[in-house]
Amino acid sequence: MADVVVVGAGPTGLMLAGELARGGVSVELVDRARERAGTSRAAGVNARTMEVFDQRGMLDAFEARGTPMDAGHFSGIRLDMSALPTRRGYTLAIMQTETESVLERFAAELGVTVQWGVEVTGLEQDATGVVVTTAGPDGPQRRRADYVVGCDGSRSAVRGLAGIPFEGTDAEFVTLLGDVEVSDPPPGRTFLERTDTGVVTFLPFGQLSGQTWQRVMVTEYDPSEQKGELGLDDLRTALNTVAGKDFGVHSPVWLSRFADVSRQATSYRAGRVFLAGDAAHIHPPLGGQGMNLGIQDATNLGWKLAAVIRGDASRELLDTYHDERHPVAQRVLENTRAQTALLAGGANVTAMRDTFRGLLDIDAVNERVGAAISGLDVSYGSDADHVLVGRRIPDCDIRVGGTLRRLYELLHDARPVLIDFGAGLGRDAVEAIPIGASWRVPLFGRVPIPPAVLVRPDGHVAWVSVDGSDSGLDRAAERIGAAHLVNART
Repeated sequence: MADVVVVGAGPTGLMLAGELARGGVSVELVDRARERAGTSRAAGVNARTMEVFDQRGMLDAFEARGTPMDAGHFSGIRLDMSALPTRRGYTLAIMQTETESVLERFAAELGVTVQWGVEVTGLEQDATGVVVTTAGPDGPQRRRADYVVGCDGSRSAVRGLAGIPFEGTDAEFVTLLGDVEVSDPPPGRTFLERTDTGVVTFLPFGQLSGQTWQRVMVTEYDPSEQKGELGLDDLRTALNTVAGKDFGVHSPVWLSRFADVSRQATSYRAGRVFLAGDAAHIHPPLGGQGMNLGIQDATNLGWKLAAVIRGDASRELLDTYHDERHPVAQRVLENTRAQTALLAGGANVTAMRDTFRGLLDIDAVNERVGAAISGLDVSYGSDADHVLVGRRIPDCDIRVGGTLRRLYELLHDARPVLIDFGAGLGRDAVEAIPIGASWRVPLFGRVPIPPAVLVRPDGHVAWVSVDGSDSGLDRAAERIGAAHLVNART
C-alpha cells in the first residue's frame, strides 16, 4: 500500500511525486500511456517555476537544456521580463520532453518510477483511504492508498470517477499548431500577424533548442469544420486562408490543434481525492502558463499531503490546497480569455492592442502584467498582518555561520524553515545575516527584511516577526506542520 497514488506522469504528476518522496511518503506514479511522448508540446518555464526548481536544487539541470528569453508576451504584445523583481527575470525556452526528462530523473533518484500502461478504471474511498482499480500489463489490480491525486489531463479519469464538475466555456475557434521546417519564413525572430480572416504566429522554439524547426500557429476566425487527424496540408490551407501564403512549411515534427476552451474543476478535492494541473483547469495556451500552473499546483499540494501523512499537521491543512490554488487558476483563465479577445480581428481590437502596447511602456504596468504571466504575483495571505505573509519569499544572499549562501538553498529538503535575521528567537531557527536591508515585492515595492520569517516548503511565507517578537509563531507553525521548529527552544 502506498501513501499516495499519483495518476498521470506529465510535468505535474512528476513534480508532485518528487515532492511527496522528498517529504518522506511512499508514492505510486501511474500513467495510461505505454511510454513517454516524444513531442515538444509546452515550450517554456516561467520565472516562478524556475524559482521552485531552484528551491529544490534542480534548476541547473533545466538551464543546461534550455535557452533564456528576456521577453514574454501578452496576446503577442511584448513584455519585458528582465525588469521583474526576481533573479529569474526571463522565460526559459525548453521543450516539454526535456522538462519531463529532468523531472523524471529527479523523481527516480528519490525512488519513484513511472508505471506505464496503467489505466485507472475505478475509485472507491472510505474514511481511511482510497481503492484505485487499474488495468495494465499485469492485469486488473486494486491499489489502496491514503490519498489519490489526478494529474491525468483535461480528460481526467480521476475527475470523472470522483464526480467533480468541470465547468467553463466551450470553444469558439480552433488553432492549428505545427512544429515544422519553414523554407520561406517571415521576417524577425518572432512573428504575429492579424488579418481579416485570422491570426498567424511564428515562434523560434526549435531554433532555441539547437534545431531548425519553428512553431507555427494559425487561427481562423471562421474556420471550416475540423475533423480527423491533422495533416500538413491542413496547416498549409489555413496559412493560405489567413496570410495568403503557406511560408513553405514542410517536414513536420509535431502537428496538433487546440481550441479556446476554458474550464475549471468546481473543487480541487473530493474527500481523499485531489486534482492538479490540466485535470483541474484548462485554458488556451497563451502566455505559456498551463504547464507552469500545474507544476505550481504540485508544489503547493505535495508538502501539505506529506505533512499530514507524517502526522506533523492536521487534515485541515489539506483544505487550503483548493482555497489557495483555485483562485490562482481562475485568474489565469481570465487573463487567457483577455488575450484571446485581443487576438480578434477588426479596427476596434487593433486600437485596443495599440493602447495596451503603449501602457506596457509604463514600468508599473509591465510589472503587473509580467508578474501575473510569470506567477510571481501569487499571494495566499490577502488578510495577513504583514505584506510578506502568503507571498513567495525572494531569494537573497545570506550569511549562515560565516558562510555566504542563498536563501533558496535552505528549502532543498522541502521542509519548513524558520529563519532568524537577528530577532534572537531562541528556537530551532537558521540564524542568518541578510546581505541587504530590503526585498522588492512584486506589485508592492521595497519591504524591509523582517527580524524573522517562517517559510513554508513551497517558498511562501507563513509568518513574519513584525517587531522582533515571536507573537503568532506557535499558531502559524502548528498550522503548517512545523511545531518541531518552534518547540525546540535553546
